[in-house]
Amino acid sequence: MSTLSIPLPAHLETFVETMVKRGIAPNKAEVVRQALISYAEEQAVASVLRAEQEIKDGKILRGDLPEIMKMMA
Repeated sequence: MSTLSIPLPAHLETFVETMVKRGIAPNKAEVVRQALISYAEEQAVASVLRAEQEIKDGKILRGDLPEIMKMMA
């Protein structure tokens, strides 16, 4: 595991400290880890929803991938 040093604006630092005080996480690092995990999950869900919408909109590519690549070049 590596360590990152990231400057935070005052309101985010206060938020992190509040989460620790409320017992949401045992320490500041865990608050940030949990936030990053949640963010990654949100991004994954958003990607799936975008892909589903593209399918509904007919924006998917069908056919032979090498041929499609030739058309794009």
